[in-house]
Order: sequence, then structure tokens, then C-alpha cells
Amino acid sequence: MIYLDHAAATPVSEKVLKAMIPFMTDNFFNPSSAYLPAVRVRGAYEEAKNTIANFIGAKGNDLVITSGATEANALAFTAVSKTGKILVLETEHASVLENVKKYNSKTVKVDRTGLIDLIDLKEKIDDNVELVSVSLANNELGTIQPLAEVSQILKEIRLDRLKRGVTTQLLLHSDASQGIALLELNVARLGVDLMSLNAAKVCGPKGVGALYVGHGVRLNPITLGGGQERGLRAGTENVAGTVGFATALGAIKDHSSATRKKYTTLVENLKNELIKARVEPIFLGNSKHQLANFLPVCFPGLDAERLIFKLEEKEVYVSTGAACSASKGEPSHVLRAIGLTDKEITGSLRISLGVLNNEDNIKEAGRIIRETVNDEYRRING
Repeated sequence: MIYLDHAAATPVSEKVLKAMIPFMTDNFFNPSSAYLPAVRVRGAYEEAKNTIANFIGAKGNDLVITSGATEANALAFTAVSKTGKILVLETEHASVLENVKKYNSKTVKVDRTGLIDLIDLKEKIDDNVELVSVSLANNELGTIQPLAEVSQILKEIRLDRLKRGVTTQLLLHSDASQGIALLELNVARLGVDLMSLNAAKVCGPKGVGALYVGHGVRLNPITLGGGQERGLRAGTENVAGTVGFATALGAIKDHSSATRKKYTTLVENLKNELIKARVEPIFLGNSKHQLANFLPVCFPGLDAERLIFKLEEKEVYVSTGAACSASKGEPSHVLRAIGLTDKEITGSLRISLGVLNNEDNIKEAGRIIRETVNDEYRRING
């Protein structure tokens, strides 16, 4: 098997699994209970939260542990009042776009590479906009957004509002799920008020995420019950998952620079194989501002879904875009937003590298993909 869809899911590492098992067996206690074994479990849980928070330059009390980035995004948007507006990128993940439908929302344009149009952003921020949501890195293109620049724009608008006596809040939220494994995150430097994280993208367990909540940001709980997570997320804490998430982040913290270099080389090697195909590929995204492990590519005139099935027969696994969109059989809203034609969208693949890839299997993958593309080209053209 050659797995090239790490943007969709990553395998749980042995180190992570080993750290989690005790909290599913011997240390199974409810962390809200009063007796000593449960108190110790509570301590392990809080320590894990601190580790996750420290990874983004925050404190454990700033985090709300969730079931993943989807729930974190939904919770973040509760910061907006009934009369407030939300602005989001038109290329955001479905968990953002679907959740903001509950609010008065508008989308902000991107350019042909998926980068935010800052002029369009400025023009759309009126005095009723309370929150702007911009992903750290796009989940289909790998395009890295200039969050610090967005934050500076919002800071200037806040100052202008203050001078004019407008008291409406203006918050910046970012879904950082896709970039967490390869980018150095610091909430202060990025200037975000809310940030969503996902353990499943960093060889941690699925079903675990977190929301960073900046000081002074007020949220409304979307689940009620025992008052866990400062009353913002009721339910017995997922201790094993949180410990697994913390362990996964600890494993990547000191290796991000070397990992980026590794993926840059592997992606370049794969590109060199693909450009030998009979159909000249179009590489998507922004080459100067792109996650090092991403290689979104278009083979105009070919059917990407048919390519995927043909590659699956040879045990090479890629996708046509976000797994949640692909499962619905819908064309990618991200590729449509960057101006691709229907023909180009139909021929587009998302290739994303990760821990299961090395020089040998990338070389083999390049050969198999190239040959499969050539076979499809010959079939279509007789």
C-alpha cells in the first residue's frame, strides 16, 4: 500500500497508542470523581491540556477539549450575537461553511492560488461584522493564509471603530487543523482570538480536538450537562484521547523543520515523475505559500474519480479533495472558487504526503500514477 491521503487521516502512532491505553484500562476513572485514583486521572488530563496549549503558545485554561475541529468550529461561532455578521473564506472547510449558515454570513474571495483577497476582506467588514474566520491552511490546496496580515487589518478596524464610538467586537477565528503538523503556531504572533485544532491530522486519535479561546471572548455552550470545560462543553472528559493528542504534538514539536524539508524533497520528486505523463499536469495552489506535504494536481480531460479507482486497484490511495465532500459526490467548492473549469475540476486529484511515505514508495507512486494517467489518456483517445 502507498497511502497519499494524509490530509484526510493519519495513522495513530505507537507512542500515542501506548500513552492512551492505561486511561482505557487501569486508569479508567471519571476525572470528576473525588477519590484519589480519579484525582490522579484529573491531573493527567490537565497536564495533557497544558501540553496541547503550550504547543500554540497558550495555557491549559484557554482550551476547550472537543470531539474534533468540526465541534470546535461550531463552538467558536457562538461568540457572535444574534445581530452580528460572520465573514469566512469561500474556500473554507465544510465544517465552517455549514455552521455559519445559522448566522448572517458572507464569503470572502480568494485568488487563483487560494490566497485570501485582502482588499475584498476590507471592503466587506462593516460595523456589524463580529467575527472573521480564515483557515491557517486550506485542506484541499494546502495554501497557507497570511493570518498575521489579516489580524493586523482587524486591529486597525477595531481602532477605527473605537474612535467612532462603535463597540461591536471583531474577532479572528482560524481552523488550524490542516497546518498543525508542519507550521509553527503561536496564537499571539498570529493574532487569533479563537483557534480550532484536530488530533487526527497529527497521528493522534480521531474524535478529539480543541478550541483555543482568547481572554475576554465569550461563548455559549452547545452541549449542556455537568458543566465540564468551564461550562462550555458538558460531558465526561475524553482523558485517553486528550493524552493521545498531547503525546502526538510532543512527538512533532521538535521535528517540524526537518519534516518540512523531507516533504519538500519528496513532493519535488513526485512532481518530476508526473510531468512525464502524456497529459501535462497543472499543479494547483500557491507554490510559495503551500504546506510542504501537499501536491494538488489537475490532469485536464481525465476523470479523477476513475483514476482513483484505477489507482486503488494498484494499492495507491489518493483523493479528489476533502473526504467529506468526495463522499457526497459533489464537485469541490474550493476548486470552483479558484476559477477552475468543470473539465479541470473533474480531472483534479489531492495528493498529501505523511509519515507513511519515503523516497522509495514516492518514486513507485510517481511511476504508477504516471502510467495510470497514460493508460486513461490512450483509452479516451483511442
